[in-house]
Amino acid sequence: MDARYTELKARLGEVNDLQRASSFLGWDQHVKMPSGGGAVRAEQSATIDRLAHEAFIAPEIGRLLDALEGFEESQPYDSVEASLVRVTRRDWEKARRVPSELQAEISRTSALAMPAWVEARKTQDFSLFLPHLRKALELRHRYIDCFEPTGDPYDILLDDYEHGTTTAEVAAVFERLKQAQVPLVAEVGATRNGDERPVRGGPFPIERQREFELRVIRAFGYTDESWRIDTAVHPFASGMGTRDIRLTTRYFEENLDGLFATMHEFGHGLYEHGVDQALERSPLASGVSLGLHESQSRMWENLVGRSLPFWRHFYPALRETFPEALGGVELDEWFRSVNWVEPSLIRVESDEATYNLHVILRFELEQEMLAGTVDLEELPAIWNERMLSYLGVEPPTVAQGVLQDMHWAIGAIGYFPTYALGNVISAQIWERIERELPDLPAEVEQGEFGSLAVWLRENLHHYGRKFTPKETLERVVGGPIDPEPYLRYLRNKMGDLYGVAV
Repeated sequence: MDARYTELKARLGEVNDLQRASSFLGWDQHVKMPSGGGAVRAEQSATIDRLAHEAFIAPEIGRLLDALEGFEESQPYDSVEASLVRVTRRDWEKARRVPSELQAEISRTSALAMPAWVEARKTQDFSLFLPHLRKALELRHRYIDCFEPTGDPYDILLDDYEHGTTTAEVAAVFERLKQAQVPLVAEVGATRNGDERPVRGGPFPIERQREFELRVIRAFGYTDESWRIDTAVHPFASGMGTRDIRLTTRYFEENLDGLFATMHEFGHGLYEHGVDQALERSPLASGVSLGLHESQSRMWENLVGRSLPFWRHFYPALRETFPEALGGVELDEWFRSVNWVEPSLIRVESDEATYNLHVILRFELEQEMLAGTVDLEELPAIWNERMLSYLGVEPPTVAQGVLQDMHWAIGAIGYFPTYALGNVISAQIWERIERELPDLPAEVEQGEFGSLAVWLRENLHHYGRKFTPKETLERVVGGPIDPEPYLRYLRNKMGDLYGVAV
């Protein structure tokens, strides 16, 4: 092997170690750290991120990349070697434009904003979070200024999460979703004719929830050797390596939303777990984009976890686990309940037909915030007005409204669109899976998920970041992003459940 490639790989391994250590500090802050540790943790995170950034943008990395140009061309495009050089060059060209001091300030600000967000939610006081939101936006503008101007400044932020996708491309997909989903939701509401959800509450004792959800995700592929699960204010998944997957979830005694959150985060974890181990400790050793990542979490949460074959298998055990709440509830009533379409306040708890509308609201608001066309002090009121307009509901508190997501606290502006893109991509992938695994519904009904997990690993997960998001999607589904499979899936499901016209 070329000695220069070996040296590049070793340097990138050290950078990756620092980045994973930073991820661990973030996981610990959400899961284990005492609340008083926030200020010191902010400095620790800033230091680690600065060191990682400086190590990555070092001139020696650039010299190695230049020297390896001929080596890259001599390798097959699909090879680990060519992919590592190609992807590193792209990442390096982008990262070197951002000063290390700015990268450290972004990390420090995010770490300080998180406890402020938690406290603002707890006290229902948006003003506690407002200075941190202003700072996050200021830093985003400084970050954008590091790059050549594009047609839309939001493109630069979006590119961090969905490389190669433009704001205009997302807007076109979202317009099609909104065009189809708003009338679909109205049609379902009219068909329900005032009917109430069959199962509306618990009690669902939390310890029993934990036991049941472990039963589910162990069937999916969770093992104690490579995974762990904890609680957090906002569920998330982190991968410290392909064999160190951290899931978080949250529980409510009055419902089982935590179960679906856990299945969702499992999908993220399985993607990281399935990356080819040959890519470990390199820039290739993670999911290729958040849209593809979200396709995996939404697939396990919805296309698997809200399917009838899934509940034919698991519902008897669920009813036995919660006899007080479900002893008199039949399978068809439960299945209808977990697929109930009803506009609601919380994005992560919303149904499949309304979920994308939550995301579109945030996508539009982020662009306005970035452009300075909204008064941030009025953001809670503006949020509530949009919720009423898009979904017909109005949040009674800021915790159920503008403060429900942690993304702006961590400066992740440009992230939200990937949630709805993930829905779209999940259905595109699922249509291929249905063609190639015709026995899958019967397997799921028996509690068998191995063939699905293997298919996903072999056709998507193992690639890691070897290719661009668009190249990866092309390999998996044979074409670009397309909202029509998702809309077909929704209309077919709503047709079966509610009798709406397909």
